[in-house]
Amino acid sequence: MAGGITITSDPNVQFNGKITCFVIFSCIIAALGGAIFGYDIGVSGGVTSMDPFLKKFFPHVYIKMKEDTKISNYCKFDSELLTSFTSSLYFAGLFASLFASSMTKAFGRKLSILVGGIAVIAGSFLSGGALNVYMLILGRVLLGIGVGFANQVIPMYLVEIAPSKYRGAFNNGFHFSLSVGILLASLVNYGTAKIKGGWGWRVSIAVTALPAFVVTLGSFFLAETPNSLIQRDHQKAKLILQRIRGTTDVQEEFNELIEASSTSKSINHPLNDLLFRQKYRPQLVMAIAIPFFQQMTGINLVGFYAPVLFRTIGFGESASLLSSVVIGVVQIAADVFSIITVDKFGRRSLFFWGGVAMLVPFIVVGSILSAKLGDYGSLSSGYSYIVLILLCIYSAGFSFSWGPLGWLVPSEIFQLEIRSASQGITVSLSFIFTFLVAQTLLSILCHLKAGTFFFFGGWIVLMTAFIHLFLPETKNVPLEKIDLLWKEHRFWSRVIGETGKENADNNVSTQ
Repeated sequence: MAGGITITSDPNVQFNGKITCFVIFSCIIAALGGAIFGYDIGVSGGVTSMDPFLKKFFPHVYIKMKEDTKISNYCKFDSELLTSFTSSLYFAGLFASLFASSMTKAFGRKLSILVGGIAVIAGSFLSGGALNVYMLILGRVLLGIGVGFANQVIPMYLVEIAPSKYRGAFNNGFHFSLSVGILLASLVNYGTAKIKGGWGWRVSIAVTALPAFVVTLGSFFLAETPNSLIQRDHQKAKLILQRIRGTTDVQEEFNELIEASSTSKSINHPLNDLLFRQKYRPQLVMAIAIPFFQQMTGINLVGFYAPVLFRTIGFGESASLLSSVVIGVVQIAADVFSIITVDKFGRRSLFFWGGVAMLVPFIVVGSILSAKLGDYGSLSSGYSYIVLILLCIYSAGFSFSWGPLGWLVPSEIFQLEIRSASQGITVSLSFIFTFLVAQTLLSILCHLKAGTFFFFGGWIVLMTAFIHLFLPETKNVPLEKIDLLWKEHRFWSRVIGETGKENADNNVSTQ
């Protein structure tokens, strides 16, 4: 009992409810926010491989690529200004996600989705109409603000509104939508590259506004989550909970929400608690480790710079863009597999097999490039297509594991009282790590050359071992019960103590 409310202690309890049309509609609209992020990832890598775009904004890169035969294949795209174009979005997204964290907690999830959509629309038009590199980067900054809001709130929105039994599938819709955005960008880039006059890249960038417009308009019809409403209006929260669960028998889940809200209101500084209280040490470690490892999978090498990479090994402009389309199709198929299996096989299993599917192709690709591609010239067509197939396998591994789970797991492991602050930290760190990788990746490729693939392969081994040792299985566990998993975990139970309080003596005695 807690305040006269019966609270169950079984983490595997299942609350009443079903998948309703209302929940499906809300999750589809919200998940489309992933398409904004995905489209941007795909479009930035595509336009930076287009000759007219390079000639207008980055002529020194164009000259190196076309005319300077003394520069290594791996170094032709190494430009701080070019990487600033890509990474400026993530730098802006970092600060936007921190601000979004406070707004999301104070005013609810819907407003942050709306703000994110409006910022992306403004940024896409400014970038598409850019007359110089400064306008181009300013537009990217506005896009970053929008993406920062969307990435902070949408994964959290999805896990809060979905039934716990299907939470993984619904949340993975965010990454599925992200992959659709990447594929759409690849298709648009492939088509606009053929437009005569050299202005096709403007269309590619401006189309970012389309998914943002759908999300912005749809946000007016979304339901606020019960987890957010419970902190301001209990009666309205209960009505919404009954509506999204499709039943009036929601008292047990509602009691859990009231208890979580009561705990949340007793905490005045959730960020400080997350950072300094031993009780939340597991969540803090995961909030840092998961976004870091997600970027160190090497996906940016394939995601941001796939067309650049294929031009490096000898593909032409059109062929490199078409190769990105092929990878995009594979990613979507793998996302569908993840949606179907994540609540059946669990998070840990997909993390493991995804690690295997990413590691093996990277080792083989690194070996082929090391043996067959020198600093000058190109791969034979046979080896080029082998590399493409291997990168498709790698992309499939990422898209059913670290791609969607890197968003799902952080959004479901935090208690309500620290959820908004924790999600803000997770997304902010994701932007920091993405910014650092995007800013340095072309330089890493220039210096390590084929060894770049072995570098990221080593990180894949490390992160797979980390998940096996330290992440409990959260499959089918209600959000309000996940904190019990840390107390039962063989490692984290010793860190936080049996009751989740700081107790150094207890830690020593239980080892």
